[in-house]
Amino acid sequence: MQTKTWFLNFSVFILKFFAYSKALDVTQHGAVGDGVTDDSQAFLKAWEAVCSGTGDGQLIVPAGMSFMLQPLKFQGSCKSTPIAVQILGTLVASSRGDWKGDKNQWILFSDIEGLVVDGNGKINGQGSSWWQHKGSSRPTGLKFKNCNNLRLRGLTHVDSAMAHIHINGCNDVTISNLRINAPESSPNTDGIDIAASSNVVIQDCVIATGDDRIAINSGTANIRISGIDCGPGHGISIGSLGKDEGVASVEDICVQNCNFRGTMNGARIKTWPGGSGYARRITFNGITLDNVENPIIIDQHYKHGDSDKSTDDKSSAVEVSKVVYSNFVGTSRSEYGVNFRCSTRAPCTEIFLKDVKIETASSGMGQVAQGQCLNVRGGVTTLAVPGLECLALSTDWGTLPEQACMLPQQSGQPDTRPSQDPLWVIWVYGSGGKHLGVYSVVLTSLINLFWF
Repeated sequence: MQTKTWFLNFSVFILKFFAYSKALDVTQHGAVGDGVTDDSQAFLKAWEAVCSGTGDGQLIVPAGMSFMLQPLKFQGSCKSTPIAVQILGTLVASSRGDWKGDKNQWILFSDIEGLVVDGNGKINGQGSSWWQHKGSSRPTGLKFKNCNNLRLRGLTHVDSAMAHIHINGCNDVTISNLRINAPESSPNTDGIDIAASSNVVIQDCVIATGDDRIAINSGTANIRISGIDCGPGHGISIGSLGKDEGVASVEDICVQNCNFRGTMNGARIKTWPGGSGYARRITFNGITLDNVENPIIIDQHYKHGDSDKSTDDKSSAVEVSKVVYSNFVGTSRSEYGVNFRCSTRAPCTEIFLKDVKIETASSGMGQVAQGQCLNVRGGVTTLAVPGLECLALSTDWGTLPEQACMLPQQSGQPDTRPSQDPLWVIWVYGSGGKHLGVYSVVLTSLINLFWF
């Protein structure tokens, strides 16, 4: 029996040795990991090696170590596809006083096909030294530009100087199981910003920052967001859109099964007067509210004051249409649970509410939060929200944009090794990014042969 146990343990050791021996550790290129030494050049050297094909496209940031980094750009295209960056330790940004280089972003991944960034490590933006300089340039924590078939999962992001994560020009993206934290008072520290991207899935994340939990900006389509726990902060926003008379396009957005706790906003659409373009086919479904200041809001007068003082002093506006709010339940911190402030130039059209039950938090159970309308057309299933008589009572939901809540189709790019693999499923990378389970098969065969 002891011989069999020894053989089993030895076989597992050999398997894991072969499976992981080719992965490249940043310390192999001189990274110190003491949290003080600048490890930027070591990371760049390690990246160049992995991108050129060394290490079978696997780069590891080891656990138990803290790596201080100046602004870095990890550039593609790469010989290895996919590229897997596993962060098990901590990445720490330089403080503002010691910052060297680009102030637009701290860590940038650009033009990389099939990138996976995962692990149970932490990315610390050291933002407190930047927040008091609100009017100055501040870096985004982690930015992905032109990275198709992107996977981001498992990490903890804290205290970015500005937005924590920015996705730009990417197609087929999955973001999951992240924790993003910054103080409620920290300015402009969005959790995840998306722009000019399509087929994006964001799911099962906990986000508590000083601004939008998730912001969906122009050029986006087919975005599915689910299982997000928000609070505090500013909620999940479409926009802002149309700033500086810009042309905006956002369509086919689904936000569902999300919780908002103590946030300033819940489901928000915001556009600037003078812009043009559209935001359409947007669905918010299955939303739970706890003491939210503005649970449902469309604001086409963004930055132009309150609704009763707003005027259409611009000749155009971003058109907002085909928006559905369904299955909302919870409490509003203000007397208004629903606030539609739309433009006379381009009124909001086909705005629908179904099963919306919002009460005021201060009055205790039972008092329904009010609604208010300005230049909006659409329908409700019941007049459960006083003040929304501008919306027609209707049971005809045949034209609703239900397709917005369908899961975006992924490209078929193979996924890569999970952060923690089961003992019996050791994944190995071969050329071209294909998963090879050959060592697992060999081990199983040997055990069966020896055991029986």
